[in-house]
Amino acid sequence: MNDDAFLEVSNLSVGYGATRVLDGLELTIRKGEFVALLGASGCGKTTLLRSIAGFVAPSEGMVAVAGRDVTRLPADRRGMALVFQSYALWPHMSVAKNIGYGLKLKRLSRAVIDRRVAEIEALLGLEGLGARKPAALSGGQRQRVALGRALAIDPQILLLDEPLSNLDARIRLKVRHEIGALQKRLGITAIIVTHDREEAMAMADRVVIMDAGRIAQQGTPEEVYNRPASAFVAAFMGAENALTLYGRIAGGTLWITAGPHDAGAALPLGGRKLQSGPMEARFRAEAAELVAIDAPAPVAGELEFSGHIETASYLGGAWRHSVRVGDESLFADAARSFEVGAPVRLRIPGDKLFLFNLPAPERGLPLPPHVAHEPTERLLQAT
Repeated sequence: MNDDAFLEVSNLSVGYGATRVLDGLELTIRKGEFVALLGASGCGKTTLLRSIAGFVAPSEGMVAVAGRDVTRLPADRRGMALVFQSYALWPHMSVAKNIGYGLKLKRLSRAVIDRRVAEIEALLGLEGLGARKPAALSGGQRQRVALGRALAIDPQILLLDEPLSNLDARIRLKVRHEIGALQKRLGITAIIVTHDREEAMAMADRVVIMDAGRIAQQGTPEEVYNRPASAFVAAFMGAENALTLYGRIAGGTLWITAGPHDAGAALPLGGRKLQSGPMEARFRAEAAELVAIDAPAPVAGELEFSGHIETASYLGGAWRHSVRVGDESLFADAARSFEVGAPVRLRIPGDKLFLFNLPAPERGLPLPPHVAHEPTERLLQAT
């Protein structure tokens, strides 16, 4: 048992028939921490949340809270509350009765329930709405009622299953701020499931990125955004542009082999754990710079490609361009619009490139023509 863990998930596996959704997953969460489970549909994040809540029984592993094994306990005995994606409010009950529903199940007195409901309504800005039915509320108000019902029972752990997905973009920004501020004020341990990386980064102390039933990376929002541990994480965190490069490590420098659309580059290694050979390079559209074809040469430490503009669209604050570089279409932002068909240069600072080793050429990855003439030992040798 981890001494720092308030909630601990150990070797958790969950399957449906022959399909394994969670595979030996390990996760610890500190008391008062806000953790976001982030990933694409089908990655296992909701299954993990429901396993923690007690709605899904694992085939292996353990869930413990404050050192107590709760793996086989029913959901209502775990000290947790779950806010569902659909809110799951009783349509025939008023706001006050929805909020107080869990307290009624605990057979508390009417006076205690009324007092607690009033406290929750004041906490969430629902004063004066207690007599209304859910159908008479806005989406944001219904979300607050669902949150209030969860908080009313004073849970040790608050679980949120994509609670903002039914709100429009403007309201979502406001409510996510409210939930984050409320969690900090109450000091409650919270876990949110989301597929929205901006939402996860804005709300959580720690982001856990999931892929195929496993944790691909976890860390602070800054860590997973600026130091992705794999090409998958880099892509999920917005670095969707991808290129295959060939490089050689010499001392503290990464020498990128020139290709048909670039002159190569010498980039500082910068602590990257790389080996000489083929690499996958990823970068974000906002990290790249678009310049005219006759622009001055790039400064040291930049990688530059030549291409032409395929499309340009205004996103608000910047123009996003699709740039054709050989067989690849790459995205880059610029303050002004470049004409479709215009020849351009695409520059990426070395420190904005996320680089990951690919399998070595002798293990089956074919070399492109521009490096096929180079001896394999030169490509793979680290000086």
